[in-house]
Amino acid sequence: MVGYLEKISTLLNRLLLLVGGIALAGMVFLTCANIFLRSVWKPIPGTYELMGFFGAIVTAFALGYTQMKRGHVGIDLVVNYFSAKTQRILNGINYLICMIFFALAGWQIAKWATILWKIGEVTETLRIIFYPFTYGVALGCIVLAIGLLVDFLKVLAEGKKPNR
Repeated sequence: MVGYLEKISTLLNRLLLLVGGIALAGMVFLTCANIFLRSVWKPIPGTYELMGFFGAIVTAFALGYTQMKRGHVGIDLVVNYFSAKTQRILNGINYLICMIFFALAGWQIAKWATILWKIGEVTETLRIIFYPFTYGVALGCIVLAIGLLVDFLKVLAEGKKPNR
């Protein structure tokens, strides 16, 4: 069960990372184009809006992959002095709490996206609809929660800190 869930989590995280990387490349291109056009003619309208949307997607879509690679900042100065069993228990509790938090965050963000969809909220300059990007952020949170669930189950099943 854990192995199957881990494979799904890895696939989802890599897919989201690819989309996030494309969004990041779009941000770089848009920034360069805007700087160039500002100096020779006029800036690209709606750059601020697009950068906000792309930035949200880049950040949300990288969350799960960063967890998978143990790239999030962690301060374990005190925890390292505990026994291996205590460290395992604390890691399990941490994974569980974080999983619940990000699952709830994803759910609430998805509810917000549904409200934005129903009211037809759009950006001021380019009139871009908000809800697809908001659903994207919710997806990033949910995929992170799945990754944290995998880590929690691995701590329970293996009795040690998961290494991916």
